[in-house]
Amino acid sequence: MSKITTLNEFILERQADFPFATGELSRILNDIAFASKIVSRDVRQAGLVDHILGAQGGQNVQGEEQQKLDVVADLAFIKAFENGGEVCGIASEENDEYVAFTSETAKNGHYVVLFDPLDGSSNIDVNVSIGTIFSIYRRTSPVGGLANEKDMLQSGDAQVAAGYVLYGSSTMLVYTTGKGVNGFTLDPSIGEFCLSHPDMKMPETGRLYAMNEGNLNIVEPGLVDYIEYCRSNENDKGGPYSGRYIGSLVADFHRNLIKGGIYIYPETTTAPEGRLRLLYECNPLAFIAEQAGGLATSGRKRILDIEPKRLHQRVPFYIGSKQMVEKAMSFLK
Repeated sequence: MSKITTLNEFILERQADFPFATGELSRILNDIAFASKIVSRDVRQAGLVDHILGAQGGQNVQGEEQQKLDVVADLAFIKAFENGGEVCGIASEENDEYVAFTSETAKNGHYVVLFDPLDGSSNIDVNVSIGTIFSIYRRTSPVGGLANEKDMLQSGDAQVAAGYVLYGSSTMLVYTTGKGVNGFTLDPSIGEFCLSHPDMKMPETGRLYAMNEGNLNIVEPGLVDYIEYCRSNENDKGGPYSGRYIGSLVADFHRNLIKGGIYIYPETTTAPEGRLRLLYECNPLAFIAEQAGGLATSGRKRILDIEPKRLHQRVPFYIGSKQMVEKAMSFLK
């Protein structure tokens, strides 16, 4: 029987990769794992427990209807970070402003975390896979004081770790610290994430594309031409690609990470900046994609090079297998 490596064991083995972190980064990753177990439990009970299924009755800062599980997940992660002591502040897709933790322990923390607590939450009521996305940065403000907005508004290249948790047929945690990508599956019998996908690599090309094609009449002509290329018999595969669009970013990305493919959420005439959030969704997934050999751009610019101006800034998003993203960009030029 092969040895099972738990997430905690794996993190400890890799701790030497970050001597400056003195165990703090490891503890943050463990806090994320802990909170994700709570969310995973609640997701699996959602159809049985009335108070966590359905709409909350309000809207988040994005103008999107909040689901009850959005709020449950947001609170679970905020509590985990606040109680852990290594994080001085957070920013979440569900909150208008960033949160600076006020305890003396937190003010001495060296990190901030930006996250989308429950991506794809509109799919909760129909039992489709959803996820959590997170991004970790070293603070830029003085240690000992409160975190500020500049700590949150860092380019994706400054990330020290990023990852996501997929709540699907199994619960998976995938993360990178800039030294490759590794995936862990939650074993519910022992309550531990176990290494199941070591050193993940995204295929350089594939024949899967994911896009809401209902938007094709409001996107730029070059993208229409690229989708026609994907559908045609005259492309590099000699036959139509397969369209696969789940509508949960984490699930669509995870499938393409495993099998190869491209995910597109472009600018449109009704959303000229795109719909996806740079800090909470695009930066962390772009970091993972590049570490796995993939590519992430706005269609014209590398995602990790974009300097954020606002907490809830949106960008167009093209991510996936390197050759497929490059091909899509060639049509936009």
